[in-house]
Amino acid sequence: MTFNHSFLPDRPLTVAVLGASGAVGLEILKILEQRSFPINELRLLASERSSGKRHLFKGKEVLIENVSAEKFRGVDLVLASAGGSISKRWREVINSYGAVMIDNSSAFRMDPDVPLVVPEVNPQHLFQHQGVIANPNCTTILLSLILGPLGCRLPIHRVVVSTYQSASGAGARAMKELQDLSRDVLNGKTPSSEVLPYSLAFNLFLHNSPLDRNNYCEEEMKMINETRKILAQPNLRFTATCVRVPVFRAHSESVNIEFGEPFPVEEARTILRNASGVELLEDIEANRFPMPTDVTGKDFIAVGRVRQDLSNPNSLELWLCGDQIRKGAALNAIQIAELLLKRS
Repeated sequence: MTFNHSFLPDRPLTVAVLGASGAVGLEILKILEQRSFPINELRLLASERSSGKRHLFKGKEVLIENVSAEKFRGVDLVLASAGGSISKRWREVINSYGAVMIDNSSAFRMDPDVPLVVPEVNPQHLFQHQGVIANPNCTTILLSLILGPLGCRLPIHRVVVSTYQSASGAGARAMKELQDLSRDVLNGKTPSSEVLPYSLAFNLFLHNSPLDRNNYCEEEMKMINETRKILAQPNLRFTATCVRVPVFRAHSESVNIEFGEPFPVEEARTILRNASGVELLEDIEANRFPMPTDVTGKDFIAVGRVRQDLSNPNSLELWLCGDQIRKGAALNAIQIAELLLKRS
């Protein structure tokens, strides 16, 4: 299918949120209202289980409806966060009505014809879209905000990442389960998990996504492949270890970045201090650096403990935290939509 326009119309839009009742869908609605996104009509679409519920948006109740082809008629923009199979199912219908879909699932991220975009890093990739733009994985978005500006100063040769991923990455039910099972442990009970494969209460485990034949899990391979695509470095040397930790919301990452030559630490700090979407949070005397609670509900990611890798003169070490639901998902999608708005 050939898509006829790269931009959204320069008028208030008809916007559909697909997966409106999930954690990311609800965050999308909150941010649309906070940022005064130009909406003429809002359609909230979800599974039959959620249809019939109502959501308050700008002081008015909006009915959540069961998704069907007819619901996309007249829509300009679809913000999708209902999972890959749902996005694949409705893509052609959405595009046939002339709507642009910004998809938060992994369904199209590695499709060479679908832009994978972090607006602060590779906005130039956006305007070649053919009706679908992919939102990267949450850990990839947070990491790209660091790699992008540093990579503009010196070419990146290798990245080593360990992630510390909150329950929010597995959805609202996982967050509720962490709360309930933590209470059980404190009351002397044995926690029994139903949403996640193991209890996250006072515990952590390697990411539970399926293992590939190379013994890396799906989450780790997402980071590797998506980062390469965003940075347009298909051969970037990259390795990742992803861990689920007992934090409600906001992911953290320990990052080692190797360049072709030494990168002065103070210059790196200056670049990150001035980078869009990034706040440098360092109090070396107090040993105070970013924590998940610093970024929960915030648009920016926090970075700190920027230091020279003692084992490699060409490498920097740093630590970052970012809200997985907000910048790691919903906000990034809306920022993409804002870039697509046709300005007069």
